[in-house]
Amino acid sequence: MKKYIGIIAIVVLVVALIYFFRFAKSKPKTVSFSPVEENEIPAQITEILPNYRMKEKALVCKVNDEIYVVVTRGEKSSAGYGVEIKKILLETADNEQIVRVVAQFTDPKPGEVQAQVLTYPYVVVKTDLKELPQKVILDKEYKK
Repeated sequence: MKKYIGIIAIVVLVVALIYFFRFAKSKPKTVSFSPVEENEIPAQITEILPNYRMKEKALVCKVNDEIYVVVTRGEKSSAGYGVEIKKILLETADNEQIVRVVAQFTDPKPGEVQAQVLTYPYVVVKTDLKELPQKVILDKEYKK
């Protein structure tokens, strides 16, 4: 009987260790970043922005060994729309590096008068990433 209890205890311990290390590895790491002013955006990024400005998308670009994250909001029919990056997380899943960008979208308040012009809200930040990830995911939050 003691033999069976010992074997069961070892099996439970092995399963617990596998479970712990599997989920401890996949814990996302926060990536540091700093906003880039519009006049300081690298030329390579300003050249590709028109290709993506019509979409809600997160992009990761490498320019001169620096990694930038760009979030575009798409075409909007009036002023008052905005986008801000709240956090960037680096995750690993199936031996793939994934960058998860959490962006906060701002919409004009209902009934608020806005200029009726086409706008393309976007934001560019410089990160401390060392290499490009295989995948980028955009998580959107709406400011209330």
